[in-house]
Amino acid sequence: MTESQVLQLAANAMLTGAKIAAPIMLVAMGVGLVISLLQSVTQIQEATLTFVPKVVAVGAVVMITGHWMLGTFVGYVHSLFASLPQLLAGG
Repeated sequence: MTESQVLQLAANAMLTGAKIAAPIMLVAMGVGLVISLLQSVTQIQEATLTFVPKVVAVGAVVMITGHWMLGTFVGYVHSLFASLPQLLAGG
């Protein structure tokens, strides 16, 4: 394996990980922002108040996009395993 092949594999792995994690992270940040705004408006400063809405929102996102996330990951692993003989041969 050459250095460029290793860098390409690492870049593809990070891109796939970012694509899979993006929906969950964006929803968790959005819900956290909304709850923070509500807390600052109502002056209720309870640290555990954001936990339940975030868990519910992230659970809903996983239920909605879970099939796509799994398909994206499985597709990446299939392409990685398909290219493994070529990578090990040095070509």
